[in-house]
Amino acid sequence: MRGIRRTVGGARNKKAPAVAAKMLGMVATAPDSLAGLRDRALLLLGFAGAFRRSELVALNVADIAETETGLLVTIRGSKTDQERQGVTIAIARGDIACPVKALREWLDAAGIEAGPIFLPINKSGTVAASRLTCRSVANIIKAYAGRAGFDASTFSGHSLRSGFLTSAAGNGASIFKMMDVSRHKSVDTLRGYDRDAELFKNHAGAGLL
Repeated sequence: MRGIRRTVGGARNKKAPAVAAKMLGMVATAPDSLAGLRDRALLLLGFAGAFRRSELVALNVADIAETETGLLVTIRGSKTDQERQGVTIAIARGDIACPVKALREWLDAAGIEAGPIFLPINKSGTVAASRLTCRSVANIIKAYAGRAGFDASTFSGHSLRSGFLTSAAGNGASIFKMMDVSRHKSVDTLRGYDRDAELFKNHAGAGLL
């Protein structure tokens, strides 16, 4: 295996994070339609909660509680919660593109009062009863990245989660506050996002050329 890695390389092919600025550009392209409302809510909530795509499609209306300051979202199971003990995270309201408002507009327009939050929509505009799949989430992210003028091939289902963490680190958020949202068990994992955000700050080569 070491020989193979020396021959073909062992570096990970990292996908592009949908950082805040890119996210705003992506949701700005959402059409004025039922599918557009769903996609806007999915992208903004997925970003704001640093969701894995499996967590996003598993959400039910009963998992969401709206408050004056934002949303309380209960995640009943995840990659790092195999025993399904559940955890509740807070989603802050947005000034430019608000995930709370976007979610409410989607639920109201689709008439969803219970059960799964994110559902497929067929070509005739009818909302299906089954949940969106993880693959559908990835395809939606790629589609909106392309609409916004980005290279869609560099985006994936992980781009919402990595985009939030990269943006939060660049905004000066503490690793522990980031962990409150992302539910990471290891600080070391988050150090990578913090390092990526800090690469050009106080750079040793700044001003040399």
